[in-house]
Amino acid sequence: MTEPLMATYKRLPVAFARGEGVWLWDTEGRRYLDALSGIAVCGLGHAHPAVRDAICEQAGLLVHTSNLYRITEQERLGAMLTEMSGMDRVFFGNSGAEANEAAIKIARLHAHRRGVENPAILVAENSFHGRTLATLSATGNRKVQAGFEPLVQGFVRVPYDDVEAIETAAANRPNIVAILVEPIQGEGGIRIPAPDYGQRLRELCDRHGWLLICDEIQTGMGRTGRWFGHEHGGTLPDVVTLAKGLANGVPIGACLARGAAAEVFGPGSHGSTFGGNPLVCRAARAVLETIVAEDLIANAAEQGAYLLDGFRTALNDVPGVVEVRGRGLMLGIELDRPCADLVGQALEAGLLINVTAERVIRLLPPLILARSEADHLLEGLTTLVKRWLSDA
Repeated sequence: MTEPLMATYKRLPVAFARGEGVWLWDTEGRRYLDALSGIAVCGLGHAHPAVRDAICEQAGLLVHTSNLYRITEQERLGAMLTEMSGMDRVFFGNSGAEANEAAIKIARLHAHRRGVENPAILVAENSFHGRTLATLSATGNRKVQAGFEPLVQGFVRVPYDDVEAIETAAANRPNIVAILVEPIQGEGGIRIPAPDYGQRLRELCDRHGWLLICDEIQTGMGRTGRWFGHEHGGTLPDVVTLAKGLANGVPIGACLARGAAAEVFGPGSHGSTFGGNPLVCRAARAVLETIVAEDLIANAAEQGAYLLDGFRTALNDVPGVVEVRGRGLMLGIELDRPCADLVGQALEAGLLINVTAERVIRLLPPLILARSEADHLLEGLTTLVKRWLSDA
């Protein structure tokens, strides 16, 4: 029954009817452990009572007005986000791509006001920032860009985790005004930079007067065992973008900024019809409150370390396994060959995973993951990988 839909996804042959916690049940009643969380979206798992109750209550009061008026829930959520992030102000949209679009516009407008006529933003190879024309142009993946040329100009690309390449770019491109970077590359294969990468980026930005923009769409909201992925590097960006896990599946994006970057937008310079409406903001507020109340960031760190150690031990010296890496509940198992077939085999085994960068099994289980569920994932996926590699 997919004929009415544009063929933008190669969908697996399953449809889910309901969920509870880390588990999903399909229309035939079969149960699956969701180790993908809707691609880092459902950090509280499925049908969490706090989110359910918040949505139902708010839907009975007010779903949407307009940003032409004050929105109390938006103001409450904005206060929570700025306090926890160290940012000054926030703009709400509907997705990660919109949050990154806002960040790009902030960088350009900030530069123009400083007299830079053709500002350029430095981005990384193998990055992923979205599928709008500007964000796919910033993305370091030709498969995402192919067929959509001409791309949006104004992006300078360098290898990820290569500060020397940035220094070279700075020497040759005086119109660079910002760096847009993921603290950990998610779609790029769970690529974790050197421990001092963030600090060195911050130093470069301070030296050259650039804005440091951290794309926390996938790494934010406790996913890595901290509120934000950039916290592991001990640095504070000028702009932070959020989406995915912010409202546990209710569409919302947020672009947070501090200092001069927070003062760039004025009335009429940017906007969003649906952005930050009462329903989505109430859901997001419930997510933030629950993460704190249930100490889920600590749980993500604990269960993530347990899984990382477990997979490394179980797959140590297994031919075909290149590396197991991760931070918090954002893990990747890199194999020495393309392994997209594993997704279907995992589905048959009752596990929801995906493969990114062709050879990396990506795991993004909910932040509520319990030890028994981590064991289920560890044992099931280890068995599957070993069998697949021996048969391949």
